Amino acid sequence: MATLAHGTALDEVRAKLEAGERLDFDDGLTLMESDDVLALGELADLARRLRGGTDDVYFVQNLYLNQTNVCRVKCKFCAFAATQKQEHAYTQTPDELVADALAQRELTGFTEIHMVNGENPHVGFDFYVETIGKLHDAMPDVHLKCYTASEIHHMTTLSGLSHEAVLRELRGAGLGSLPGGGAEVFADRVRRLIAPGKEHPDIWLETHRIAHALGIPTHCTMLYGHVETYEERIDHLLRLRSLQDETGGFLAFIPLAFHPENTVFERRGWKQSAGTDDLKVIAVSRLMLDNIPHVKAYWIMMGMPLAAVALHFGANDVQGTVVRETIFHAAGATTETEQKVSELVRFVRDAGRVPVQRDTLYSELRRWDG
Repeated sequence: MATLAHGTALDEVRAKLEAGERLDFDDGLTLMESDDVLALGELADLARRLRGGTDDVYFVQNLYLNQTNVCRVKCKFCAFAATQKQEHAYTQTPDELVADALAQRELTGFTEIHMVNGENPHVGFDFYVETIGKLHDAMPDVHLKCYTASEIHHMTTLSGLSHEAVLRELRGAGLGSLPGGGAEVFADRVRRLIAPGKEHPDIWLETHRIAHALGIPTHCTMLYGHVETYEERIDHLLRLRSLQDETGGFLAFIPLAFHPENTVFERRGWKQSAGTDDLKVIAVSRLMLDNIPHVKAYWIMMGMPLAAVALHFGANDVQGTVVRETIFHAAGATTETEQKVSELVRFVRDAGRVPVQRDTLYSELRRWDG
């Protein structure tokens, strides 16, 4: 009887999808509580197609940079951050970072730099403006997707400027967009447990709202698989959906599975989320986020084989070449730190989809039909 009732609940969600009705909180909770992962995948793929999705699957050639791992915040989920006194702490000067990026560009033709850092209390706001300016001057054709909303908030503390003023200065220096990190899970209860020193989640949302108003597109994320409930996951997705209704500034949503290795959670017995949960979160995200066009299967987190499966669970982007990712690997990720374009194309094709190389703003650069 329980199985029958569960099937009926999913049938009700399907009926709303086919009627073009928006799913609500209770629908989201029904989806999260379902153990029928294949049915969720089928629903998510249906939603993607009903909303105009095609067989195209996107990726970008990008370089990951981390200029400093020194951080004032002691997030319990993080294995990347260091204090300045620790032996593995580092901070690169703008010139050192640019030289490193230019050397890497001799090897790979990346069109995007993705950079996030620790919130270093020992540098000034000019450090960030100078970094963006020198990267932009050295590589004017490369899109600079840099600094999470948390880092932007940190810059307001360093400078005494407003969030808008900080973003205007960075945009003037060459900033192109913001990554989605720092969102974690918005619920106050979760924030207090996993990141007690971090700013209130409303500041994350407001920073992205301001960026969108300034014409700076951004990305959004959810870090799941730690202490959050299903209710808190859905609440998080609905807050993102509401802001997208208001601004339309999110380019893509990236669900990020929590990696507990080398964090306090590993010592407390946490394990990495199962692949079925990763697929469930991608499917539910696609179903609930009806106004965000792209959902990424972040292969650096889940591996390319599972990311390829996720393309049948609502995802339509596999992120990119991701040269030199370090943050998830610090927390125990065992995937490779780079994928060649040919490998991304092969995985996407083998999944029955059409590989499309894009730039950061989803302009098509190349496709592999047939």
